[in-house]
Amino acid sequence: MDSDPNLVNILKEIVSNGSIDTARMELLSQEEQELIKEIQDNGLLKEALVYVESLNAEENWEELKEKINVKKNPVFINWRNIFQYAAIFIGLLSLVYVFQYKTDTQTKTVIPDDAIQLVLENGDIQILNPNGVQQIIKKNGAVVASQKENKISYRSSGSVDKLVYNEIKIPYGKTFEITLSDGTQVFMNAGSSLKYPVQFIKGQNREVILEGEAFFDVTKDKMHPFVVKTRGMNVKVLGTKFNVSSYKEDADINAVLVEGSVSLSNVGMPDKNTMLVPGEKGTWNSQKTEIAVKKVDTRNYTEWMTGEIVFRKTAFKDIIIKLERSYNVTINNQKTDLFEKKFNASFNKNIESIDEVLMAMSKIQNFSFSKEGKQITIN
Repeated sequence: MDSDPNLVNILKEIVSNGSIDTARMELLSQEEQELIKEIQDNGLLKEALVYVESLNAEENWEELKEKINVKKNPVFINWRNIFQYAAIFIGLLSLVYVFQYKTDTQTKTVIPDDAIQLVLENGDIQILNPNGVQQIIKKNGAVVASQKENKISYRSSGSVDKLVYNEIKIPYGKTFEITLSDGTQVFMNAGSSLKYPVQFIKGQNREVILEGEAFFDVTKDKMHPFVVKTRGMNVKVLGTKFNVSSYKEDADINAVLVEGSVSLSNVGMPDKNTMLVPGEKGTWNSQKTEIAVKKVDTRNYTEWMTGEIVFRKTAFKDIIIKLERSYNVTINNQKTDLFEKKFNASFNKNIESIDEVLMAMSKIQNFSFSKEGKQITIN
């Protein structure tokens, strides 16, 4: 397969005359037309023509794939070399990547597993350093939020008519605090994510989407109810303090009310509401149709914000999951009879290491463990 004669002739005509008849241009596909414009804009018409005329596609396709294989290696693009391959393969989607860049080199961004990520409206990802200070800026240059160490605060800038979302992702081993544009404070636990509007719209509910665990201190606004959406249960409030836990690996979704009142609803039956009063926990499970309500000590569900890890008649299999989130480790339990054993205990991750926690528990149930980096084996 050699170079496309239509493409070669049109390139020649543009080089000679500086322009091309519309009817002639229409002989090319849309992708080819876009490529021609790209070549013109970058002043590479003559070189592109030389390369296309000398190209044998079958011989050079494998080399082209190596040059634009962005999944395996960082990409280093030299426009003047790549045109000998790109011009003939304009119909292939992989080349779209090549022509998106205007610089000679482009390196692949690697996001560390333990990074706090802020996903912006356009999909860009910013890394939030818990010890850093920075401003979050929209595409139009407007500052919408400011980060100072372990907290990010959004600001209200007048009325808006379109919701623009950001999403924050907290890795295992870390916590973070967000102040939304209405003044609502959200304390994010490890392994959690929250999707929320940069600014709420007047006349609409204030809705956010949670995966994982967070404590909400909601600014009161009777005209604009605040709704936390999870994978199975929604929590609706006007202004109150409550904790929601909705980790995807947990069977239960829990809402614990500290102050005020909340209305809970099953996503599958949104018109059926369950009210909580302070000191109550509402639990939804996909295996049940009703939301179960019981009195609890709310401190057991909120002290994680100060580093406390509390277990009350908790099965060891569930303790493992919580410890993995809190300490950013992987625990392999080879002593299977431990899984259903229940513990009462409390630790503070800011004071006690994972080694100290497991050592204390091993004295109760007589097990040993080994640790290599972030990998822990119990036997």
